[in-house]
Amino acid sequence: MLIFELGPLSLNCMKLFRKLIPPDQWKVPVIIILGIFIGLGFYAFYISKAHSYLSDDPSTCVNCHIMAPQYATWAHSAHREVTNCNTCHVPHDNVFNHYYFKAKDGLRHATIFTLRNEPQVIEIKEAGEKVVQQNCIRCHEQLIKDPELLTQRTHHTIETRTDRRCWECHRDVPHGRENSLSLTPNALVPVPQSPVPKWLKEMMD
Repeated sequence: MLIFELGPLSLNCMKLFRKLIPPDQWKVPVIIILGIFIGLGFYAFYISKAHSYLSDDPSTCVNCHIMAPQYATWAHSAHREVTNCNTCHVPHDNVFNHYYFKAKDGLRHATIFTLRNEPQVIEIKEAGEKVVQQNCIRCHEQLIKDPELLTQRTHHTIETRTDRRCWECHRDVPHGRENSLSLTPNALVPVPQSPVPKWLKEMMD
């Protein structure tokens, strides 16, 4: 028979754990309350489609319907063939920074949209600008360093091509200057699916 001797830290943890256990008369109410909160947490996760943000599917961005112009203008651009939203708007230097930035930006967006505090005109923030600029250079680095292009303009060195935002010149890429559905009047934007389950819809009919 093996006997394990618990150290002072383990004993303190055990005492703290015992203090957290409610008295017998409170166990049932505590279990019910915890069940309600856990259920609400799962419901919030489901109805907000939080799982969809782990993917690179561009239609995820129109879960918030005000992003429809951004989706439509991207879908009518040449970038559609080789990129998605995350290709440009999320860092790709390492996996930790990638998901940290994605989570931070997503939580900010979710908070703004939940509080109905979204602006009439969506403008990219400074942190987002830096990420997009890094990704422009990452994808087009070979083009920037192309010696044939550099020799056409003596003042167009690599430094002058990377010390400013790419969209100072390429203003229509990929969302257009106005960034509105008026640029793509016949655009088909995915409609966010209803969070109501099919079986519940059938019961309501």
